[in-house]
Amino acid sequence: MYQRILVPTDGSELSGKAVRTAITLAARLGSELVALYVAPRYPVSFFDGDIGLPREEVARTEKEWADKGQAAVDAVAAAARVAGVQARAVVMQSDLVADSILAAAKKNECDLVVMASHGRKGVARVLLGSETQHVLTHGEVPVLVLR
Repeated sequence: MYQRILVPTDGSELSGKAVRTAITLAARLGSELVALYVAPRYPVSFFDGDIGLPREEVARTEKEWADKGQAAVDAVAAAARVAGVQARAVVMQSDLVADSILAAAKKNECDLVVMASHGRKGVARVLLGSETQHVLTHGEVPVLVLR
């Protein structure tokens, strides 16, 4: 049915629900799992929020964020292996989370994305946006959304 499942995670409790579901589903289907963390880039302009840190400090900060992401996806991959699921851990660096999820799904030839959603409605959804909604509306693979 599904050969390769992508599960984006940010290490939060909510994404943990998606991770657990993706591992269970992959184990039952005999699918491979790809765990993804999208590490943000440090703002590089004043309008994006740059506060003028030296380049070395920016590089150190971005490395810390990427290392945090690597730890998160390594933990997912380890949990998957315990469940008998073949897994890969992937970290991408981008400020465009949903686009990165879609790119990772395509690059890794995933045929299902399992992700969590806060389920925000109304003004909160408009103001905060929805990475899940973007993946749902712009992706070419099925998406299983958990709340």
